[in-house]
Amino acid sequence: MNKKKITIKDVAKRAGLSITSVSQILNGNTQRFSEKAIKKVYAAQKELNYVPDFFAQRMVTKKSHLIGVLVPDISNPFFAQLFLGIQDILNKQGYVALLYNMGGDEKQESHYVEDLIRRGVDGLIIASSAFSDQSIYQALQRESLPMIVMDQKTETDMVDAVQADNYDGGKQAALYLQKFGHKKVAVVLPENPTVNVRKRYEGFASVYGDELLVVNGELSTSGGQGAVKKIINSDITAIFAINDLIAFGLYMGLKEAGKKIPNDYSVVGFDDISPCRYVTPPLTTIAQPTFELGQEAAKMLMGRLNSPQKEPEEKMLPVKLVQRFSVMPLK
Repeated sequence: MNKKKITIKDVAKRAGLSITSVSQILNGNTQRFSEKAIKKVYAAQKELNYVPDFFAQRMVTKKSHLIGVLVPDISNPFFAQLFLGIQDILNKQGYVALLYNMGGDEKQESHYVEDLIRRGVDGLIIASSAFSDQSIYQALQRESLPMIVMDQKTETDMVDAVQADNYDGGKQAALYLQKFGHKKVAVVLPENPTVNVRKRYEGFASVYGDELLVVNGELSTSGGQGAVKKIINSDITAIFAINDLIAFGLYMGLKEAGKKIPNDYSVVGFDDISPCRYVTPPLTTIAQPTFELGQEAAKMLMGRLNSPQKEPEEKMLPVKLVQRFSVMPLK
């Protein structure tokens, strides 16, 4: 004998609320309901093992409850932690995050964007430098999808943004090296840096001025390794790696060249991803509040979905220097 299918009517009866109220709560529209009513609905849903019909919900609410999250490189632990923060908030609001690793392939990026639009996502969270071709990002803006950009907002962008204080982070790194007596320093960063990376450089340069040795290297361990030759052929004593992956590449490249950190070169990174604690020596770096950045981006997107007409807003979170053992005073 077939078991009777549980409907929203059964949930409403068990919770002692109207079908309309239950529908709104299960669809995430909880603002006008008490905590007690919300708990009753979710308790009834759990007791009855009720699974809402996704397609029926979408027909009624005109929402997919899907959010696209675009990152440039999920293999970087920074973006993995960022995604966990985003997911933490979206799950609580009844949304599902669709993660897209853009990977720097323009053809693949275009395909992903088409897929996002086809799936009818309700909004987007775009992490720094997710697109190798900015025309794709601009095309998404023209779609009028609610979106949050992270660490890449420009003065002309009429979108919401969440970012860390990259300028201050760069400045903190410079002041720390200066405190230890380092006067001849290098910065390793990409040749065409994104907005957030450029801010880090500008903050660092505000302390050291034009005396910096600028070495180009991609945001990867190979970028750091490739920078070593130019560094060891100079008279610098300290290096600011614009992200931690570059710093790890410097560790490998300097070791291969027979150099030691911090005895021969002091190194400061940026991000404070988990491996920083475990490399030898543990890396002194500028810590971003990565999980919190993800949470704030998701909260801001939820706010935009609830109030589409409000003015674009921007939120900046502080960074801090984490002192470990990759810097020593200049002899």
